[in-house]
Amino acid sequence: MTSFSDSSNSLLAGLSSTTNTKNTVSSADTSSLGKDDFLQLLVAQLNNQNPLDPQDNSEFVAQLAQFSSVESLQNLNASVDTIRSNYNSSQALQASSLVGRSVIVKDSSAQVDTSSSFSGSLVLPSTGSNVSVGVYNASGEQVKTIDLGQQAGGSVAFSWDGTDDNGNALDSGAYTFKATASIDGTETALTTYLPATVNSVTLGQDGGEMMLNLAGLGSVALSQVQMIGQ
Repeated sequence: MTSFSDSSNSLLAGLSSTTNTKNTVSSADTSSLGKDDFLQLLVAQLNNQNPLDPQDNSEFVAQLAQFSSVESLQNLNASVDTIRSNYNSSQALQASSLVGRSVIVKDSSAQVDTSSSFSGSLVLPSTGSNVSVGVYNASGEQVKTIDLGQQAGGSVAFSWDGTDDNGNALDSGAYTFKATASIDGTETALTTYLPATVNSVTLGQDGGEMMLNLAGLGSVALSQVQMIGQ
């Protein structure tokens, strides 16, 4: 009489032989059994069980539960793949809408068109006096001091008309803005937020964050953007 063990081994060998003869099956598919293969094994096991020692009911129920788990995991993987595809599509659509837009980012440098007024902001952790913003050209020379006096803690806006301390108009280009204030008698460097134009966008890979490529400034993460303008 053929035992259950011998029948199961024969079935597994038959499945392996059949899989190797299918040219359309990829190596990834043959590396693990799917829910259909699991069900075939279960049915074959029932058909070939020893009639003098049939399978225990509790063991059969446990195998059915395993089959249900395999099916649920495969359905979950399919759902995750769909979510990832939808996320990538949404990210691409968002990226296309950002190109050419003006954004406010945490930075100390900006490309400035001196033919019009340039606006930015700084952050005061608490009330400070002698609040000022120094404007430096590409050579590192300070060309302008914007005096803001005493300010309360929070976000403080400032603007620059594109002229130096003598009132002479300066050329457009890259400028650096360094904000300082006296807080509790200590000279403190402050964080500045400046406008920039989005030239292009790099989509995140494998769930990574989208990167904005800003004109003359390089790349910053989307999470670093404080505000998106027109």
